[in-house]
Amino acid sequence: MIREIVKFPDPVLQTPAEPVTEFDEALRTLVDDMFESMYEAKGIGLAAPQIGIAKRLTVIDLSFKEKPGDKIVLINPEIIRKEGKQYEEEGCLSLPEIREKVSRAAKVKVRAQDVKGEWFEIDGEELLARAFQHEIDHLDGVLFIYRISGLKRDLVLRRIRKMQKAGEW
Repeated sequence: MIREIVKFPDPVLQTPAEPVTEFDEALRTLVDDMFESMYEAKGIGLAAPQIGIAKRLTVIDLSFKEKPGDKIVLINPEIIRKEGKQYEEEGCLSLPEIREKVSRAAKVKVRAQDVKGEWFEIDGEELLARAFQHEIDHLDGVLFIYRISGLKRDLVLRRIRKMQKAGEW
């Protein structure tokens, strides 16, 4: 089932999400819904708060359906190691039409649980590292616009207010 993507400034996007504690059929259905919703919105990552669910769950697929084996589900994830730096443009399904360059670690190691509740570790470099950091930020209530300079953020917020007034947001 396709779920509606929540847009900034919805409070669920700016509130730390709660840990997932039940690994059941409802969770597996939610994961399926999240992939379906992410694909419908033309995204490569989606965090549960982005569909209004304040749980520590995110899905990522850099191949965008091309390689089903590349689908990643992170439940209760935490970054346990960061290395290097990258400075690239990011966008967000909850901030449509907004793109800005963001500094992130070039490599990360993430510890998370799968849909059965089993812990695992996964490494990411470049775009995957960026996706891990971006989505885990969502789970912490942090949007990428809070990772850019204050001046750029003010310009973005002004642009959003203008779109809201025009009924385009």
